[in-house]
Amino acid sequence: MTLAPMLKEDGKLIGDFTLAKLGENDFLVIGSGIAEDYHMRWFEMHLPKDGSVTLTALGLSLVGLSIAGPDARRVLQKLTHLDLSAEAFPFMAVRRMDLGMAPVILGRVSYTGDLGFELWMKPEYQRYLFDCIMDAGREFGIRLFGLRALNALRLEKSYGSWSREYRPLYGPQEAELGRFVAHAKSADFIGKAAAAQEIGGSGRMRLRTFVVDARDADVIGDEPISLNGTVRGWVTSGGFAHASGVSVAIGYVPKEIADVEEGWSIELLGEMLPARLQPQPLFDPQGSRMRS
Repeated sequence: MTLAPMLKEDGKLIGDFTLAKLGENDFLVIGSGIAEDYHMRWFEMHLPKDGSVTLTALGLSLVGLSIAGPDARRVLQKLTHLDLSAEAFPFMAVRRMDLGMAPVILGRVSYTGDLGFELWMKPEYQRYLFDCIMDAGREFGIRLFGLRALNALRLEKSYGSWSREYRPLYGPQEAELGRFVAHAKSADFIGKAAAAQEIGGSGRMRLRTFVVDARDADVIGDEPISLNGTVRGWVTSGGFAHASGVSVAIGYVPKEIADVEEGWSIELLGEMLPARLQPQPLFDPQGSRMRS
């Protein structure tokens, strides 16, 4: 599997995907569910006219489950005889396999920043697999988590999300996704030349994470970000990072001041609150947990 930003002609982001190669000519493109119709329109506009490439929107015909945490591997290993060790099934690996009696696509990837897996299956197997995982995880104290918990976890990793940090307004360098754009490949993909110009200096903004001295509320998006009393950027998303015990804001500021650590403030409910640049993710900055 690989992370794969998709660009439009001006080099700005049109999509943010996880791309899994399942066979020589068989790929699974995983994106934000709320944007499926939007992305399908884009793909259908740009597919080859000769029919050499076909694309199918799977919608609810393919559903998923996510399991994350330091014991995630031990839980899933109880459901298969295949080796799920880090050596046999490393970070970003993907494989068709059976868990229990259900066929799944298993990917070694997680939006939490911790060791984790994503499982994709036909809907008739989802409840069965859920029950299998909960039974296997009982000895490890398995618990459910929802989207608000996931949002807190991704903030601690400084992970962006589609429609917030990743939008057609921003280029890959601005959104800190430049390392995932294959500039060196021979194919002249859409947006390649414009994205190269962004490396040369056309990208004005940079995505940054801040810890905010919040009181009884957290930012949610569009709050002004100031440096030394002057508004210089805007918040795209935020919330309370429960594991770290701090309030977090993610947003865009001009690249020439993007690495200044002190002097920041963020307006929240009419009050200017001190904020500090967070250069490294709050949780596991080296990414060793999710690669373990």
